[in-house]
Parts: sequence; C-alpha cells; structure tokens
Amino acid sequence: MSSTDKMDRIFKALASPVRRELLDCLKDDPQTTGALCERFPALDRCTVMQHLKVLEKADLVIFQRKGRERWNHLNPLPIRHIHDRWIGPHAERAVTMLDRLKSDLEG
Repeated sequence: MSSTDKMDRIFKALASPVRRELLDCLKDDPQTTGALCERFPALDRCTVMQHLKVLEKADLVIFQRKGRERWNHLNPLPIRHIHDRWIGPHAERAVTMLDRLKSDLEG
C-alpha cells in the first residue's frame, strides 16, 4: 500500500466525530471493547466495533487479546506523521511570519 493510500485511510478514519472520540478515550490508557461500548450508550456494540475496525485499518488502533477481552490501544505514530507532514511545516511558517510582523511593528 502506498503512503498516499495510508494517509487517505487515516484522514478518512479521522473524518468521523465518533472515531475521533474513540481515539480520545484511548489517549491515556488502553480500553477494552466493552468499556468503550459503555462510553457510547447511544451506539450498539456492533457499531462501535465497526468504528474500531476502521481505526484499526488506518493503523490508529492496535488491539490485543487477553483471554476473552479485546484491549484497544492508541497507535500515536500515524497522528505524529500527519503532524510532521501537514501541521508542523505550516505552523512553523505562520510563526515565522508572525515573528517578522512583530519585528516590523517594533521597528
């Protein structure tokens, strides 16, 4: 799979507010699928599993089986790659422009 395809999967996965909220739930600690389902009472278990599958295909979630439980872990690397590729360079440019503006205004 090309890096463009991987990025497309990541952005597509992040397009859903439910999936972003699932990732927020996983940012501090891994959670079981059952615990995640409890945090989304408006969704049935099947729907939560479908969202987790999309996140897994985008490599944003890694799961581990422990007995009968499925533990879902956030994989922060794809998000870091987005930051490095898209956010960091643009933010750096904006900061440079603001610094230049400040210097010009101060004389």
